[in-house]
Amino acid sequence: MKILLFGATGMVGQGVLRECLLDPDVSLVQTIGRTPTGVQNSKLREVIHKDLWNYGSIEANLSGFDACFFCLGTTSSGMNEADYTRVTYDLTLAAAQTLSRLNPQMTFVYVSGEGADSSEKGRTMWARVRGKTENALLRLPFKAAYVFRPGFIQPLNGVRSKTPSYRILYSLSKPLMPILSFVFPKMITTTARLGRAMLAVAKNGAEKKILRTPDFDKLAED
Repeated sequence: MKILLFGATGMVGQGVLRECLLDPDVSLVQTIGRTPTGVQNSKLREVIHKDLWNYGSIEANLSGFDACFFCLGTTSSGMNEADYTRVTYDLTLAAAQTLSRLNPQMTFVYVSGEGADSSEKGRTMWARVRGKTENALLRLPFKAAYVFRPGFIQPLNGVRSKTPSYRILYSLSKPLMPILSFVFPKMITTTARLGRAMLAVAKNGAEKKILRTPDFDKLAED
């Protein structure tokens, strides 16, 4: 299986990349991003691409993939709706529309967030934009497309967030994770489980198009 990975230097993407490289069914992982991952592996191929809204110059590198794991995302903190739409909806659809044309047999997996608003009409700006992005992706002519809506994600195996405030949060919460996981089992997953769940969906599909934390954990264990 050949996988295209966006967002490999972010916290989620780091975890997904690790699981892909460990999976014997994966022969190639190609990352697309502005900066190198710093990972060395015979299965890994990196394409450095600065303009994530335009892919014309690298289309030759984007064909022949079985799945795409789209892990790019940013917080809406300090952003207005127009700016957040540009870096969430516009950026994601620029990549997805190109890939659906070049790889119609591809399975596309998009990492969104718990609370995304499929109606696109709620009061919360980030949730509306995420919901709009999800809806647009699910309409594209891929072989299959899935939306992952994680809640709290615990980084494992040396994975670190690039956001300083998040790193502090994860560090402070680490001793409490066994308790939090017991109290909120439907809201907490790990980077490893998320990566394994994406691989499971790419290989075997899933009954639902929008999946949440309990779904990830079940897929990761099967």
